[in-house]
Amino acid sequence: MAENSVKFPYPVLLAEATGTGLVLLAGLSFVILDFGAGSPVLKWLPDPGLRRLITGFLFGTTGGLIAISPLGKLSGAHLNPVVTFAFWVQGKLQTHVMAGYILVQFAGAALGSLPLLLWRQMGSSVDFGATVPGNGYSTLVVLSGEILTTGAMILGLFFFLSHPRLRQFTPLLFPFLYAIMVFLEAPVSGTSTNPARSFGPSLVAGVWQDWWVYGLGPLLGALFALALIRSNWLGVFEVEVAKLYHFEHDPYKVFHWLEEVAEDVESLEN
Repeated sequence: MAENSVKFPYPVLLAEATGTGLVLLAGLSFVILDFGAGSPVLKWLPDPGLRRLITGFLFGTTGGLIAISPLGKLSGAHLNPVVTFAFWVQGKLQTHVMAGYILVQFAGAALGSLPLLLWRQMGSSVDFGATVPGNGYSTLVVLSGEILTTGAMILGLFFFLSHPRLRQFTPLLFPFLYAIMVFLEAPVSGTSTNPARSFGPSLVAGVWQDWWVYGLGPLLGALFALALIRSNWLGVFEVEVAKLYHFEHDPYKVFHWLEEVAEDVESLEN
């Protein structure tokens, strides 16, 4: 096996942590600005449905911009533990890389959420964007909402990545997908789809209501989507590398390590 395949790619992990932190800082700031008490946006856009639509679009746009940025070029811009998990299940990441990604995603989420305290009362009025069950919805319904939205996200992501004509447009998927999902589902669970996204503001706000839903729901949603993908019921989904953009850039051999291993085996055989 190639020497690089057993090393921790620290610059890649740092880029992933930074990208995750920036997504939470920007995305949750949009949440606070669009829904926080005292925000002028409440007067400009009194319709909460329209504000959810815009917030989801802006949150998704932030993730898409990270994907095409230098940070995303280096790390692949997973920005979500279940995305990393899904790539790992599909055999596109080594286990130690998967574990490292998930650790830095949670760390980045925590650090990226700390500056939200600067929003003061406006931020605290919405628990700094923490995801909590909507009023009147049972835990089972909230869990189901996270399963369905996360499953839709993984299916959409893998659909784009598996089609050569679409994969260059993968970052454009997220603004529109999250605009729709947040508009429709946010009143139920908050539309997390990302355990790290829920962890950051919960840590800052000290709000842990049904916290396990936002870990288990996205995980089950990813597994559901992967089961559909592996069944080929929706067609063949063949993802080449665990990146959302800049597919060939891989100076630390994180995403093309299988090719490197194959070259080593071939050299040994010869």
